[in-house]
Amino acid sequence: QVTLVESGGGLVQAGDSLRLSCKASGRTYAISVMGWFRQAPGQEREFVTAISTIDDRIYDGEFGGGRFAISRDNAENMLYLQMTNLRVGDTAKYYCAATTYYAETYSDEQLFDNWGQGTQVTVSS
Repeated sequence: QVTLVESGGGLVQAGDSLRLSCKASGRTYAISVMGWFRQAPGQEREFVTAISTIDDRIYDGEFGGGRFAISRDNAENMLYLQMTNLRVGDTAKYYCAATTYYAETYSDEQLFDNWGQGTQVTVSS
């Protein structure tokens, strides 16, 4: 199994930056892709971005408009999400996820079989 623990969420003001972290442990050798999803109350979970653990290929979602940058330290099994120019609409619980599957895209949450508990990001105006 893979255990994922997110951190870095909090309350920020619009225009601020924030970096989320995710530490993976356990059966990390089987992970092909790690990514970030977010979910606001009453909304569907949406894909933000993902990155390959093999070659660092990035799979970007339709949200963010360049304000979200994913990266990872494969040696340390650490995943990051750098968020800049945050907006009120970015308010959501952000989840770290990992999958052992290979696909053309990774926007489908059903592809991911490992999830963290999420970290809350709240952006105030």
